[in-house]
Amino acid sequence: MLRAPYALPAACWLLVAAGCTPPPGGDDAAPAAFDLAAAHFVDLSHPYDADTVYWPTSPSRFELRRLAYGMTEGGYFYAANVFCTPEHGGTHLDAPIHFGEGRWTAAEIPVERLIAPAVVIDASAQADADPDYRLSREDVERWEAEHGPVPAGSIVLLRTGWSRFWPDRARYLGDDAPGDASNLHFPSYGAEAARYLVEDRRVSGLGVDTASIDHGPSRDFMVHRIAAAANVFGLENVAHLDRLPATGAWLVALPVKIAGGSGGPVRIVALVPGAAPDDGGTTP
Repeated sequence: MLRAPYALPAACWLLVAAGCTPPPGGDDAAPAAFDLAAAHFVDLSHPYDADTVYWPTSPSRFELRRLAYGMTEGGYFYAANVFCTPEHGGTHLDAPIHFGEGRWTAAEIPVERLIAPAVVIDASAQADADPDYRLSREDVERWEAEHGPVPAGSIVLLRTGWSRFWPDRARYLGDDAPGDASNLHFPSYGAEAARYLVEDRRVSGLGVDTASIDHGPSRDFMVHRIAAAANVFGLENVAHLDRLPATGAWLVALPVKIAGGSGGPVRIVALVPGAAPDDGGTTP
């Protein structure tokens, strides 16, 4: 049975069997062990298909073109496709360079930042009351009063409940006018909450189950700018955050390694302690 200290850097966490050791004592000492054999997996990604939601001004959507499908002259089956997608649509990563000149591209983000403890902040009640809700610093501090400080190097995931509207563009984005992003309505982070998480708590990434780490009506995209300035990436259109605990899970969020990319599709998987709940076989 492989056991890995919770607070290990991600690369060590994956390679603990090879002799990687935890950091010396103090606040960075590992307080607990993560039992991989007893964990279950949760897929936090929407599929890419004809229904994938993109920003209204995106010049195109996901395209899959078949090159081959069937039996060959050699007597064996063969399938191959060509796909095309804008970087920023579906479940995807925003690289810091997306809003930060000279910051990391998608290919430059250190992999240890993409595999990290997950922190889930539930603002679904506030979002239900106000579709333009922005997470406040006070919200984060209330979360910390219950769960402890947000760990440095963690990936924060904001749960608004909005993924239940996917892929209904009108409900998910608040407006489905083609080519017009001036009347969007959905919740996300507020600037002060983002600044606190990025500058004070030094998180690796900010994720959300809506189309942007800035709320729908934003015109200055301040959360993107705060994150980018600190080389903090974003994860947008995340799915199934209701299946994660507030703390204790690990996140694996590996984007396509696009050289020079400002972002790209990402398959996000959470490793959650304990057995998977019995959902009658409905989990995708």
